[in-house]
Amino acid sequence: MFTIKNLKPLSSKRASKAETYPVSWVRQIAASGTEELFEEFNTRPGGLEPYEVELARASYGANELSHKKRDPEWLRFLKAFADPFTGVLALLALVTLAGDVLFAAPEDRNPLSLLIICGMILVSGILRFVQEGKSSVAADALASSIETFCSVERAGEGVIALPLSEIVAGDIVHLQAGDIVPADACLISARDLFVGMSSLTGESLPVERVAGPAVADETVPVADLSDIVFMGSSVVSGSGKAVVFATGSHTLIGSMARGLDEGRTKTAYDEGIADTSRLLLRFMLAMAPLVFAICGLTKGDWLQALLFALSVAVGLTPEMLPMIVTTCLAKGARDLAEHEVIVKRLDAVQNLGAVDVLCTDKTGTLTEDHVILERHLDLDGKEDARVLGYAYLNSFFGTGVKNLMDSAIIERAALETKRTGALDADRLADAWQHADELPFDFSRRRVSVIVRADDGTLLMVEKGAVEEVLATCTEAELGGVATPLTPEVRSLIERKVADLGRRGMRVLAVAVKVCTGHVGAFTAEDECDMKLVGYLAFLDPPKRSAASAIEALTVHGVATKVLTGDALGVAVTVAQTIGIPTDHVLEGAKIQTLSDEELERRAEETTIFAKLTPDQKVRVVSALRRAGHVVAFMGDGVNDAGAMRASDCGISVDTAADVSKEAADIILTKKDLAVLEEGIVSGRRTSVNMNKYVKMCASSNFGNIFSVLVASICLPFLPMTAVQLLLLNFINDCASCALPWDRVDEEALARPVKWQSGAVSGFMRLFGPVSSAFDILTFVALFFWICPAVAGGSWEALAGDAAARLLFAGTFQAAWFAESMVTQMLFVHLARTEKKPFVESRADVRLAGLSAGAALLSLLIPETAIGASLGFAALPASFIALLPALALGYAVSVLLQRRRYIARFGRLI
Repeated sequence: MFTIKNLKPLSSKRASKAETYPVSWVRQIAASGTEELFEEFNTRPGGLEPYEVELARASYGANELSHKKRDPEWLRFLKAFADPFTGVLALLALVTLAGDVLFAAPEDRNPLSLLIICGMILVSGILRFVQEGKSSVAADALASSIETFCSVERAGEGVIALPLSEIVAGDIVHLQAGDIVPADACLISARDLFVGMSSLTGESLPVERVAGPAVADETVPVADLSDIVFMGSSVVSGSGKAVVFATGSHTLIGSMARGLDEGRTKTAYDEGIADTSRLLLRFMLAMAPLVFAICGLTKGDWLQALLFALSVAVGLTPEMLPMIVTTCLAKGARDLAEHEVIVKRLDAVQNLGAVDVLCTDKTGTLTEDHVILERHLDLDGKEDARVLGYAYLNSFFGTGVKNLMDSAIIERAALETKRTGALDADRLADAWQHADELPFDFSRRRVSVIVRADDGTLLMVEKGAVEEVLATCTEAELGGVATPLTPEVRSLIERKVADLGRRGMRVLAVAVKVCTGHVGAFTAEDECDMKLVGYLAFLDPPKRSAASAIEALTVHGVATKVLTGDALGVAVTVAQTIGIPTDHVLEGAKIQTLSDEELERRAEETTIFAKLTPDQKVRVVSALRRAGHVVAFMGDGVNDAGAMRASDCGISVDTAADVSKEAADIILTKKDLAVLEEGIVSGRRTSVNMNKYVKMCASSNFGNIFSVLVASICLPFLPMTAVQLLLLNFINDCASCALPWDRVDEEALARPVKWQSGAVSGFMRLFGPVSSAFDILTFVALFFWICPAVAGGSWEALAGDAAARLLFAGTFQAAWFAESMVTQMLFVHLARTEKKPFVESRADVRLAGLSAGAALLSLLIPETAIGASLGFAALPASFIALLPALALGYAVSVLLQRRRYIARFGRLI
């Protein structure tokens, strides 16, 4: 005798991905009779006593799935700063602090650089912490907004309603249409019980469940055990009673959930920022020592050279990058919320914008997740109202619980009555009366209803599985004529049924005969000599919005692939209906034989993957990612959770299984692909604006640093002091704070937006030298013309006049500060669009205002006391006159270079 002790509570060490569902033990339970179950679980028809409930709960815990423990607030706060860009800034802050403390004299120490860097780190981390905290609260609110109850039999209390978490092993639960199965249980009674298991298996149509010992040999999959119902499935029709044998983490759904606590793989966003961070670090490590050596050798002041080199390193790093990125992502999350999308993880916003392949489950995502009567056909394959009329009599007058098929038939009959008039359901209901019935059972797999006309005629109408109905027939109605059911006719019928099956439809047969006999005395033996009149084909229909959403995704460069546990025919039919190509398909059995390399090649061209296990869904997603795609996976079932974790962006819905929502990065509050298409466009807008800042800032800073190298070699003084250079970058970055709100051209949203370090490097190499070229022109004009005129002579002629040399250098530094800022702000408008700037595409008013303010500020600061304290001198009129010409030449050069960049990389941003 096996006992409940075989199901030990899982310790935290054992509750790992390696733990599997105890399939052989469940098969033994499925093969047990009612008395054996009562004895096994120490229960009885009246239910458990209160002390027995507490013992069961103490042994096996609450009936709740294990969720990944949420980090405490202090740890989430620290993790908000765990970002590669923040790490670069933190390293620079440490080096700056060390240089200031160890090498600078007390009177020369300036904490401004350190304060600016630390300020950027704090603002970025706090923004990320606050935004992700808000998203977590919103996601948690979804889980707690609805509490689900079930009916349980308890000793001394009868049948009572309790929350699902209160269920324990040994409880007797009562199931009705609409109920969620609260735990894994074995049926002890059932009547017309159909259970929806799409969240577990991907099967779109409900499955029948019947009480009584099941055939439980090893060839029967555990999900197909006919008397077992599983936690997370739903009762779509009928009723039943069942003994709970597994709760919480011990259930089938719990075994699937345990593997999700492990860390997910790196996403496209993670890899993108890591590559970009490494790129910036390489430039910084190459340039800063070079500047230090040149300045030290040419100026002789090694301490000043060290501080300047550190400023160069800071200048090459976009100091506000973490804050700008976080602001962009946070704004993207708010924009997505307006489209009924909740962002659980900020990084997912960028991943959503980069998606070029959407893998989606079928049931409930592409389809309505309910059954309709798609076709009512005669045996020649033509729509026939008579066939629907016979089926209507069977379903309408049947006294059993109306299952999904009956409801679909009655609904279609009402629709045809209104729409075509070929059938009058109300007249049929009035013309016939219920006389007798042979209810459905699982051995016959058919139901026969006997109806009586006003003249006393008795008509038997039979409906059921095709093979079982055919077994009762001797005739078939072909071309309106009753024909003997010969092997040839039977073969023709079977071919037509098989064709409907290949198109994803579930087929029932309808047969009739005029009968004689005593009402109340009809038996299964009377189901003979029937005439087959037609078929009923049922389908889970595609959503009305699915076809337009798929088309919109295709226009936006996103390929849609269907990954489902359902049958291939069903998946192909749905895909064809909504416009997904079906030329290349793969089934799970074939995938099982493919190596990872072979699957990677096949996955590129395949659009329909059917009969997949959860592990096979993970393999397909991983293969697509290895092929270089950014993959999103959308699903709502437990069997989808692993694939979500394996993807770059996991997408679920608020009505999904808890495990699915736990694994998701993004939750849709509306189960519709159209909402997802809007979300992808919003994510791209966010990504474009992030890329603008990274490329523009890195390019401008690279140009400035290259100019510094040239100036350090050629000039007898620093072209800008460390503090002046840091101030230039700070003002530039502050103006860039409006980039998250900038307008984005529609053309830029038509394709996925990926974060590619190669494109950033190319942007720096092509546009940086343009900036440097105009800097050098400015240097020449300042050193040989403008500054000598202001200071009263050339640098060499002023060798004995320290004040004049100070004025010479201060004028030079102020003028380059202004020229650099003006060209950088101009560059923002020239490089933010592929269209004609200021004419065909204009920046957001906030960005335009801040950039204009930054340019004006660079002209005003040298005129103030603050400018004087920073070493600036007032800007001469000759430079103000030259500046527009420099800006115009710079703009023309950038526009020409922009063409080269687009020709090489395909897009600007």
